[in-house]
Amino acid sequence: MTMQFEDFDLSTPDTGRHGGAAPGDEESAATAVRLQYLLDNTPSIIYCTVPSGDFKMTFVSNNALNVLGYPPEDMVADPNFWFDHIHPDDAPGIFSSLAQIFVEGARAYEYRFRVRDGSYLWMHDSLRLVRDEHGVPFEVIGSLTDITERKRMEAMLQARGEEQQLLISKLQEAHDQLLQSEKMASIGQLAAGIAHEINNPIGFVNSNMSSLQGYVGTLFGVIGQYEAAMRETPDGPALAARVAEVRAQADLIFLQDDMVDLVRESMDGLKRVRDIVQALKDFSHVGETDWQVASLHAGLDSTLNIVANELKYKARIEKQYGELPPILCLASQLNQVFMNLLVNAGQAISSDGVISIRTGHAGDWVWVEIGDTGAGIPPEHLNRIFEPFFTTKAVGSGTGLGLSLSYGIVNKHGGRIEVASEVGQGTRFTVHLPLQPPTATNA
Repeated sequence: MTMQFEDFDLSTPDTGRHGGAAPGDEESAATAVRLQYLLDNTPSIIYCTVPSGDFKMTFVSNNALNVLGYPPEDMVADPNFWFDHIHPDDAPGIFSSLAQIFVEGARAYEYRFRVRDGSYLWMHDSLRLVRDEHGVPFEVIGSLTDITERKRMEAMLQARGEEQQLLISKLQEAHDQLLQSEKMASIGQLAAGIAHEINNPIGFVNSNMSSLQGYVGTLFGVIGQYEAAMRETPDGPALAARVAEVRAQADLIFLQDDMVDLVRESMDGLKRVRDIVQALKDFSHVGETDWQVASLHAGLDSTLNIVANELKYKARIEKQYGELPPILCLASQLNQVFMNLLVNAGQAISSDGVISIRTGHAGDWVWVEIGDTGAGIPPEHLNRIFEPFFTTKAVGSGTGLGLSLSYGIVNKHGGRIEVASEVGQGTRFTVHLPLQPPTATNA
């Protein structure tokens, strides 16, 4: 047979015809002792069942008493012992697939088993079918191991994992709130400058319109005098002379030319107002929260319009745009990154500086570099600039979230931010972004 347990009488070994134990019997007895010791001291309960019907137990190792509290003979005597002690919630899954052991030759289960005190232990049960030399099922051998502690640890780890997921979710919500707060705070700091930019063109438009109104009044006066002269002076030459005199007094040629200039300037002023308002809309992308294909150059230009008043008295903007394909991104969030970097560059410059913006494309990546000729970042601060709430600005001048949030946004896009700085020479931030962010692909 392939495998078979034999019953050994360990107390009175068989003796030969001459009154002493035969050498073969002594060897068998020693082997039996060793096997019994291994069975009684292994961590797993070894048992055998019939390979049909109710899988009645035919053998149970002695260590079942220590693990389960049942004497092995009681377990063997009850034909339904195994089935009756499996937890009711676990039994259906076992019963429905147990017949597969005759096809597969082996099965493994994890279930709760009722011990003598009425509680349940989690057990790992590994069953294997044994066939005789003719291939007929002979018996089923099982190895039952207590895995209660492992299950407890798994449950604890799962609970901790759920707590961590909840914490991550809360941190994400807090991050999103901080992102919105930082954006609103940044826009609030620039609100006065934006209002100034809007008021300037509106101011000279109003002034021009006021002058235009005076010019129109003068023109109507000329026309009135012309008509009066015609009524009073029927003589043609005299009339022409009078009209010429009136035109000269009113400087009608100048008025005609200047009216054209005033209207053109007024239209330019109105266009500036429209551009500024459009830049605000482009910057914020109100209502747009989905990934979309967008132009980084358009985002940079709209952001430059937003921060123009913050920068124009300190630095000159130099743009060196390369060829950039549109990329899949969260446009408003990238605009927030550009604004943070541009505002920081402006704040690093005391006066008469240069802010350079360069872009490029290599393979499946694009990059945007924003550099300044400002004060630079000390080496001891360089490895901390992306930490939340870290700032070297005076109290009330910054939250220390701008670069941290920018780092998070770029990381969300599957990109990275590189920084190079030299004290007294300036700083250069380079944002690298993939054309197809993995986050958007998996969303």
